[in-house]
Amino acid sequence: MDEEKLNISVRKFLKNVGIKSQRNIEEKIRDKFNSNDKTNQKKIKVKAKIFSEEIDLDETIEGEIEF
Repeated sequence: MDEEKLNISVRKFLKNVGIKSQRNIEEKIRDKFNSNDKTNQKKIKVKAKIFSEEIDLDETIEGEIEF
């Protein structure tokens, strides 16, 4: 196995996940904030799931986003 190739490939995948996820999260928060559904809420709970049957991977990452 080529460790450098693996590292680069995983980083490329995670970069795509990060960019797309960030855009989607920001869009949804803006939509909620700009709608009539205004609350005093300043934090949103989020979960991200990474899954692959091929390598028996099933991880969930939880956190909060403040705005």
